[in-house]
Amino acid sequence: MMQNENNLVKVLNDKTINILAIAIPVAVALLLGLPFKLDLGSWTNTLPHINALVNSLTTLFLVIAFAAIRRKNIALHRTCMLICVALGLFFLLTYILYHLTHTSTHYGGTSPLNYVYYFLLITHIILAAVVVYFVLKALYFAFTSDFERHKKIVKWAYPIWLYVSVTGVLVYLMISPYYGK
Repeated sequence: MMQNENNLVKVLNDKTINILAIAIPVAVALLLGLPFKLDLGSWTNTLPHINALVNSLTTLFLVIAFAAIRRKNIALHRTCMLICVALGLFFLLTYILYHLTHTSTHYGGTSPLNYVYYFLLITHIILAAVVVYFVLKALYFAFTSDFERHKKIVKWAYPIWLYVSVTGVLVYLMISPYYGK
């Protein structure tokens, strides 16, 4: 195991995972509800587009990682999953930055697509909060070489994460006409 992975395992234990799995969604929810917005410049207007790209890349790497592990290509699987984790961290940062600087954009559709949009949005939000725990546990089990437990948790983590990344793009595509209005 590489030195960075040893350091991660020392930090990433059950208690830390449980705290992060609760703290991250709660912090994001609190940040969204702040009564003020920061002015960090107009560059922040590009963040939703960047986040959609990040979600698209996450989807791509999740699918490649799945194919790689099916072919027993552990090195490629590991690389793709670490890229997904890095993309997830980057997404979290840019998502927070955007919502610290902008009010929430409201969906402006008036057709039956409203129901589709809100279903996707609500399930996306709930599962995005839930998946944090599963991803951190899967990462921990992989780094501690507990592959039996890793496989068990990934049965939940993978489809949830894939759903969250795909629906993130779909929600973006549906709401993008309403940014800045």
